[in-house]
Amino acid sequence: MTKQEKVDFVINTLNNLYPTIPIPLDHKDPYTLLIAVLMSAQSTDVRVNKITPLLFAKADNPYDMIKLSADEIREIIKPVGLSPMKSKGIYGLSKILIEKYNGEVPQTYEALEALPAVGHKTAAVVLSQAFGIPAFPVDTHIHRLMYRWNLTNGKNVVQTEKDAKRLFPKDLWNDLHLQIIWYGREYSPARGWDLDKDIITKTIGRVTVLNDYYKNKKS
Repeated sequence: MTKQEKVDFVINTLNNLYPTIPIPLDHKDPYTLLIAVLMSAQSTDVRVNKITPLLFAKADNPYDMIKLSADEIREIIKPVGLSPMKSKGIYGLSKILIEKYNGEVPQTYEALEALPAVGHKTAAVVLSQAFGIPAFPVDTHIHRLMYRWNLTNGKNVVQTEKDAKRLFPKDLWNDLHLQIIWYGREYSPARGWDLDKDIITKTIGRVTVLNDYYKNKKS
């Protein structure tokens, strides 16, 4: 298979498996998505989706959020982990949104990444899922799968994002990054991986990855 044939195979397989794509984090607008994505760092979407309703019941917009103190926010979001940093970030960015952007979430990488506790991946998720701006946020699933599929050298997420953007058509980025995340969770996880269920890796996988899998299975 040529590189292009592999890319087409990935796209077609994912479209067949996920014709409609569920959004992993519950939210109702760009602000609640931004907060949910920020909270999901080093946590699971399932856990975040249990905590955000509790937080948003008290404050689902920046104006109400700054009525809470960072400590009050921290108390609510503690179960998601890294709560000291995240609560300060949520309070701080809410204040900036009011002061600089009339309470609205900005729509550029530069403006988003300048907000407290907002990194490149968080900015990319917000741009793609809240505003429909083409972006390819790379999380651990995408990083793992792009390497398994031999579509990147896997050195770091920056390189993986560059390779994904180079290989996949821009108009598919927003759907594809979500489809790959769901595929990674359901068919190609880091632990408890069953290659027989993982049709994409089985068909186009990196030779060393496949060899290691079979070697480990024998032992």
